[in-house]
Amino acid sequence: MDSKIDPSDEAQGLRLVRAFLSLPPEKRAEVIAFVEDLVRAHARPEDGQEATPT
Repeated sequence: MDSKIDPSDEAQGLRLVRAFLSLPPEKRAEVIAFVEDLVRAHARPEDGQEATPT
């Protein structure tokens, strides 16, 4: 683990992972789709720029 990470941030991250893993598979899929939509919305290229393939 990175020693620069605040222990409370690390604990929060572990709680989020634990909560995600406790979800039923169909709810996990919904969460993943939601996050992917957020990433796509924030990764849109500005006008006149092309998106780079991933």
